[in-house]
Amino acid sequence: MNSTLFENQYDAVLFDLDGVLTPTAEVHAVCWKRLFDNFLKQYSKDTGISYEPFDIQSDYREYVDGKPRYEGVESFLTARNIDLPYEKDSSKNKTTVRSLGDRKDSYFEELLAADGIVAYEGAVDLVLFLHDQGIKTAVVSSSRNCKKVLKAANLTGLFETVMDGRVAEQLHLAGKPEPDTFLKAAEQLGVEASRSVVVEDAIAGIQAGRKGKFGLVIGVAQAENASSLKENGADIVVSNLVELLPSNQRT
Repeated sequence: MNSTLFENQYDAVLFDLDGVLTPTAEVHAVCWKRLFDNFLKQYSKDTGISYEPFDIQSDYREYVDGKPRYEGVESFLTARNIDLPYEKDSSKNKTTVRSLGDRKDSYFEELLAADGIVAYEGAVDLVLFLHDQGIKTAVVSSSRNCKKVLKAANLTGLFETVMDGRVAEQLHLAGKPEPDTFLKAAEQLGVEASRSVVVEDAIAGIQAGRKGKFGLVIGVAQAENASSLKENGADIVVSNLVELLPSNQRT
C-alpha cells in the first residue's frame, strides 16, 4: 500500500486506541475474562445454573470489544440471559452493571500500572508520516483510560483530538457501534466525515465508521478476524499499521 492512499483524498485519520495503536485490547480481554469468570462462578453457585466461562475469542469480540464499558457488561449479560440492575437500588442485590464495570476498570488499571504498555510497531511512524502529509489525526476510543494509556505508551501530544469514554459521557454521545464519537472528533478537527479515514480493530468500531459514512474504513485484523471486519464494513483490512506506510518509509 502506498502513500497515494492518503494524499489529497483525505484530510484526517481517526484511530481507535486499543488493538490499533497499542496492544491494550489484549489486556482488556484478560480483565474482562477475570471479571466475568469470577462473576459467573458465583452466579452458578447462587442459581444452580451451570458455569460456562467467558470466551475471549468469541464473547469478547462479540459483546464487549469497542463498546463503552457498562454497555459491554450489559451486552454480555443479556447474551447469557442474566438480568442485573444498572445501579444499586433498595434491594439487597449488591452486584450491578456499574459495579461489574467498575471492577473491570480496577483490574485494567492494576495491570497497566504493573506492566506498562508499548505502542505497536509503526504506530508512531504512521502518525508522524500523516502529519508530514498535512493530514490531521485523532484518537477515538470508548475507554475511560485512554489518556492514561496514551501517556504510558508515550503517544501523548501526537493527536490533535482525543475523544475518549470520559469526553463522550460529558457530551452525552452514544458509543460505538453508533458513529457519534467519530463524527464529533471529525467536527473538532474541522473535517468532513467523507474526507476522513477510520482505523479500527473492533466490529463495533467498523460498524460505527460505516454508519457515519466516512470516506474509508480500515480494519486492523486481530486473532484471525479479518473476514468479520470485512463483513461488517471495512473497506481494507491490514494486520499491522506498518502496511499503511509507503514502502520507503518503513523501518
